[in-house]
Amino acid sequence: MKKLIKDDNIRRGVTIGVILLLVYWALNNIGTLYLVFNWIISVILPFIVGGVIAFIINVPMRRVEKILLKLRKNKEKPLSNKIFYLIRGMSIFITLLLIIVVISFAMIVVIPQLANTITELIKVLPEQVAHAQNFIMEQLHSVPQLSSFIGNININWDMIISKVMTFVSDGTVGVFISGGFGAITSIISGFTVFIIGFVFSIYILIQKEKLGKQITKVLYAMFKKDKVQRFLNGVEIIDATFSSFLSGQCLEACILGLLFVVCMSICGLPYALLIGVTIAITALIPIVGAFIGLIIGMLLIALVSPLKAVAFLVLFLVLQQIEGNLIYPHVVGNSVGLPGLWTLVALTLGGNLFGVIGMLVFIPIFSIAYTFFRTYINNIYDKKYKNADKN
Repeated sequence: MKKLIKDDNIRRGVTIGVILLLVYWALNNIGTLYLVFNWIISVILPFIVGGVIAFIINVPMRRVEKILLKLRKNKEKPLSNKIFYLIRGMSIFITLLLIIVVISFAMIVVIPQLANTITELIKVLPEQVAHAQNFIMEQLHSVPQLSSFIGNININWDMIISKVMTFVSDGTVGVFISGGFGAITSIISGFTVFIIGFVFSIYILIQKEKLGKQITKVLYAMFKKDKVQRFLNGVEIIDATFSSFLSGQCLEACILGLLFVVCMSICGLPYALLIGVTIAITALIPIVGAFIGLIIGMLLIALVSPLKAVAFLVLFLVLQQIEGNLIYPHVVGNSVGLPGLWTLVALTLGGNLFGVIGMLVFIPIFSIAYTFFRTYINNIYDKKYKNADKN
């Protein structure tokens, strides 16, 4: 019996048989598996959220912590646990404070100006449409049928605004009424998941070195040393890639937004601060994000002056060239190590599968896969041809 168990072919056959039975059972119990999967996700979701929050906060927190370590007195003395955790706590607090300030600033700048712009849009839109009608009629004076048709178009703006406001108010109230207790439960559940995840992320950040040592110890105890080493190297690559992408993208977006604010103010274009902040936020979406800001900016400026909207378009194209050829290569550079072709593929796949979140996540994921595959191919190539050269 022991000889049969040790036989590789028999073991392989038994393994394949067990896998086939499990697949057959799974196909016949998809509904049960779906419920179990949803239950597992609902249980571990706060911890997943906490891990994501901890990773994002950790990127700026490391920089803040380095600064605080440089500023401390008696640098020659070894760092005690009390001082270490004090600096770590201050780093977390300062980082969270900076994040809150940035988000609050964006909301204070964008929301009031956006509300004023919508109000202005409601006032100006009928007049702009009338001007557009007159312009088209003048251009089409040689075609009286079309000119007459356009001239007879009469839009009841009061009725349209009234219907839009009714739809918004009824829709908002209707969602809460129709959802009832379920809607309230979902909101409370989401808030609870975020709070638990946030608290969990703070624990991770405070004791990340200790957690890392514990996980490494478990891996070395359960698996072979070379496999654990490869796994840890992979984790380092993933951490470096995501961290570089996140920090580089945020810095590049801030620089681009500031450039727009300064240049638009110099050129006398309206909504400089609003459009600059909007472009900085949308620029976090690689490649296509800034063009979303372009469309929003042109629509806002066109309400004031179509000629200034054209001037904004020219300014945007100039700043995009500066950003693409000077700022982005130096700020972000090749931090993610992904060629332009694969960046476009990552954006397309991520956008089609998961929307904006997919666009943000797929570039570092593709970069990690590209790095692993490149390392794997280079190792095989070196072993194959370097050994051949030696012989």
